[in-house]
Amino acid sequence: MELLQGKPATEIFNARSPGVKTMGLDPTRLDNNKLIDLMLQEPRLIRRPIVTINGKTYFGADIKVLEKLLA
Repeated sequence: MELLQGKPATEIFNARSPGVKTMGLDPTRLDNNKLIDLMLQEPRLIRRPIVTINGKTYFGADIKVLEKLLA
């Protein structure tokens, strides 16, 4: 919850993870608590990398976004 900084769990949930298909999940139908529970059970469902810069957390940021933030 602390990492989310008030954002919805969908921001950190990796909907493209193979586990989503294997588990037969439809992330659009799951609430924040269920998404968090799933990520706790299966960490591969968490978008990576998780980067905190200047107190703000970014999930699954691509290299171009990170380069801009660090420049």
